[in-house]
Amino acid sequence: MNNELFQLSLLVMMTLLSVSLLLCFGRLLRGPNLPNRTVAFDLISIHAVGIFVLFAVNSHSYVLLEGAIVTAVLGFLGTMMFARALERYPYSRLLERQSEEEE
Repeated sequence: MNNELFQLSLLVMMTLLSVSLLLCFGRLLRGPNLPNRTVAFDLISIHAVGIFVLFAVNSHSYVLLEGAIVTAVLGFLGTMMFARALERYPYSRLLERQSEEEE
């Protein structure tokens, strides 16, 4: 009984994370400006790590935990690259001003 409840809770958590991941992916595609898309990318990487970990716990696989660590590091590096691009390129600031004027 206890194991069945645990398996059900893992399934529910994976489903909720998957739906939330899809919503973040929609924000990544539809985001009004580059900072919003950067945050959506960061959220997608966090959700992917969560799904990896839950699937690793469900399947008792340590290899998937290593995949989660690699995904977390790559997501962090990707977010840092986007943040650096926002700092460096003035064109991104021009896009921000245009989106603020449209609102």
